[in-house]
Amino acid sequence: MAFLRWMYRGGRPNTLAKILNKGSAFLYARGILPNYLVTLEVVGRQSGRTVEFPLVMTVLNGERYLVSMLGTKVNWVQNVQAAGGKARLRHGRSEEVVLKEVAVEQRAPILKAFVQRAPGARPHIPISKDEPIAAFEPIASEYPVFRLETVRRN
Repeated sequence: MAFLRWMYRGGRPNTLAKILNKGSAFLYARGILPNYLVTLEVVGRQSGRTVEFPLVMTVLNGERYLVSMLGTKVNWVQNVQAAGGKARLRHGRSEEVVLKEVAVEQRAPILKAFVQRAPGARPHIPISKDEPIAAFEPIASEYPVFRLETVRRN
């Protein structure tokens, strides 16, 4: 757990984390691993180039969500916000999506489902996966959650 926190000290990936993320994004996009491991492609807010991020998708009540385990200041969240939510999701196939930010008061059950699905996120979110949903409410504003809406599939 301490090792995973070290890889993202200060909310930014260190060199090792960047290498692992690049490899994970490649594998997730190919659809080789389980379908909840996805690659998000979004236009970089500064570079204008497409940037890839490996993420764990959470499905709850038939809706798909992406959660930022490192909070609001991470690149993919800022890039999605700058792009008006427009992005591409890849897992074997490509899907044009719009990410809609979920209201803080609706995030707690999604955060709990995310922590149960994504063991790598547990060191970054200070609530145990076994806690009740109410335990996630006080921290909900610190972790952006986006609902995925399909625009078209390729």
